[in-house]
Amino acid sequence: MNDKFILNDGVEIPSIGLGTWQSSKEDAYSSTLAAIECGYRHIDTAYVYENEDAVGKAVKECGVNRKEIFITTKLPSHIKSYDGAREYLAKSLEALALDYVDLYLIHAPWPWSDVGKDCTSGNIEAWKAMADMKSEGLIRSIGVSNFNAEQIDSLITSTGIVPSANQIRFFIGNTQEHITGYCEKKNILIEAYSPLATGKILDNGKISDIAAKCGVTVAQLCIKYCLQRGALPLPKSVTPERIKANLEMNFEIPEEDMRTLNGISGLFPKPYRS
Repeated sequence: MNDKFILNDGVEIPSIGLGTWQSSKEDAYSSTLAAIECGYRHIDTAYVYENEDAVGKAVKECGVNRKEIFITTKLPSHIKSYDGAREYLAKSLEALALDYVDLYLIHAPWPWSDVGKDCTSGNIEAWKAMADMKSEGLIRSIGVSNFNAEQIDSLITSTGIVPSANQIRFFIGNTQEHITGYCEKKNILIEAYSPLATGKILDNGKISDIAAKCGVTVAQLCIKYCLQRGALPLPKSVTPERIKANLEMNFEIPEEDMRTLNGISGLFPKPYRS
């Protein structure tokens, strides 16, 4: 397995990350420690998850050099200004007790409280701040989350800066082909949040049959599917055994089975937050 992707700005990012959405502080701390112990070097959090401090504490105490661990966090979705972006990165750095983050994302193109609102000008202002903070060494790479092609184009047109990543809902049966294809053309890495569809996918019979054929768990198959599609999966677990298993990718899904999985559509179409 290729254990790293190279972002369009040349930064290397470990190919599987631990997701911490909906993890309590206690769970975020223990799962981050467990993940780093078994080999993860990529942890994904966000200001609104309210667990950055727990992730930062685990990173400080894990015994692994900070430079070896890739930390992603996110600008809250309702912050749509230059000064606001600077303020909230400072808040995240303080909570994480870090001097820099490896990847900083605009969490959504609109506030979660007003999905669909046109925040083009605010996103551009936040994007300019993120670019400046990258130049200052506070961020290594910048990207977006839940953005569509038009929303990304507005950032590029206004600043000339292409996002390094777009973190979206991506799993077997719901791969958002339009935005996935757009990002591939722009060399923007797709990060797959909820690659197990928050657990809903684990009981799917067709997927279970292919997992059994490959001799792996359904979760492992779903994570490997993302990797073989060129997306970076961010599986969440708070169970050490599952955290470890989710990193064990020493198998390949045969081409015929990938075709079958690619043919599955319409699973859990209702959008949900990450």
